Amino acid sequence: MIKVILWDLDQTLLDFKRSEFCALEKAFEHFCLGKLSRELHLSYSKINEECWRMLERSELMKPQVMEQRFKRFFAKENIKCSVSPSEFSDYYESRLPDTVAFVDNAVEVLKCLKGRVKQYVVTNGASAVQHKRLEKSGIDLLLDGVFISDEIGYEKPSARFFEPVLNEALKFAERDEILIIGDSLTSDIKGGNNAKIKTCLFNHNSLDVPDGYSVDYEITSLKEIFDILNL
Repeated sequence: MIKVILWDLDQTLLDFKRSEFCALEKAFEHFCLGKLSRELHLSYSKINEECWRMLERSELMKPQVMEQRFKRFFAKENIKCSVSPSEFSDYYESRLPDTVAFVDNAVEVLKCLKGRVKQYVVTNGASAVQHKRLEKSGIDLLLDGVFISDEIGYEKPSARFFEPVLNEALKFAERDEILIIGDSLTSDIKGGNNAKIKTCLFNHNSLDVPDGYSVDYEITSLKEIFDILNL
């Protein structure tokens, strides 16, 4: 019986790609870089994801991720910007909370589970940005708590990230009654494996699961969580 759910935030509850596009579009306009195309967004998004994967592997520190993603993006696309990648990143980050969009059924599922299980968000995002997005979305009112890597000092999938999370969760459940749900193999599933808790892959991107990952459940719609919980 699952008594505690640890939710990933981006691309699990909130549609980060939409927020990302809108924030990047505003940054392009603010720094007079012209119109942001879907192709340029896709190029940036891929580089951004690569930099965050490097963070998960401890190959980059968080401040380096923030700068390197735009430094590499500008170089790849031959974009001449009047400000540094770091300054561009700061403006982009400030615009991320402006647009909040939900993954299908996210609010409905959270509302239905409120009071029936403990629900926490576990995210690697920047602290100020994630708190603003949670507040603006209203998701914060449906949760029992939020754990953000900036405030913990470690990133998913590190077991150190999950130490304070489990200190809280184990007040209400045994370890095998705790479930992490997320869309990332390298962050959420590997993190759950490192924390020795049950895992659920929200596989709306049709990922193949390679060796080295233990996935207890796999869903393509958030509504499928009710079947797992026998609700």
